Parts: sequence; structure tokens; C-alpha cells
Amino acid sequence: MKFLIMVKATKDSEAGVMPSEEMLAEMGKFNEELANAGVLLSGEGLHPSSKGVRVGFSGSKRSVIKGPFSTTSELVAGFWIWQLPSIEQAIEWVKRCPNPMPGDSEIEIRQLFDSEDFGEAYTPELREQEARVRKIVEDKN
Repeated sequence: MKFLIMVKATKDSEAGVMPSEEMLAEMGKFNEELANAGVLLSGEGLHPSSKGVRVGFSGSKRSVIKGPFSTTSELVAGFWIWQLPSIEQAIEWVKRCPNPMPGDSEIEIRQLFDSEDFGEAYTPELREQEARVRKIVEDKN
């Protein structure tokens, strides 16, 4: 199973406050542990929402909404993608994580969909298309 691990934004992260050298070192050590255990697939920090945009969809119309976005508790400051056998194991790894923010913080865990989750709607043709897309992405990286 794959999981998206989201570090929730705080007022500091939204203000662009950068982590200390100590925090970077602690997080680097944790990331090494994840990589050595074969858990880590990817992970990055995100710039504040003031540098972001949202694209709204209404039928065929698109609208661009520029940040910053107001509800800090709903924003994401960084993420990992992990591969583990269960959400319980993801929880245990998150519990080992250094606090990603100077004050109180929160990390959200969400399972990514797998092709089997879509049932019969995910036809052999769609599976082949996904395989082609994944190969293109893999070859370009």
C-alpha cells in the first residue's frame, strides 16, 4: 500500500519561516531511516500558499485563485509518499518523526488508491494506458 503523509501547515510555515539547521538535520536523519527501511518513495517541503494558486472547475470553465489561502489548518507544508503493508505501520513511522514545526503541528496520513480499488470500471484498456503513462514518467526521470 502507498500512503501520502502530509505535514500540515502552521502560521510559521505560511509566513515562510524556514526550519533551523537542527530541524533540517533531524528530518534528514529520519528521511535516511525511511529510505534505508525501503519505506520512502518521495517527499518534499512546499512553499507557502502565498506562492500558490488553485484552479477551480465548473463544467468547462476554469478559474484561477491566487494564494494565500486563509485556513492554515487545511493547508499542507510538505509531504512524503511511503510504501508500507498497513496504515498501522505508517502511524508507527509518523510517531517516530521529529516534530516538523517549531510549535504544535499535525501530520495527516491518507492511503493512495491502487488499481484494484476501482473494480470493473478499471478496464484492461485503462490498465494498459496507466502502464504506458507510468513507463513514460519513469523513462523521463
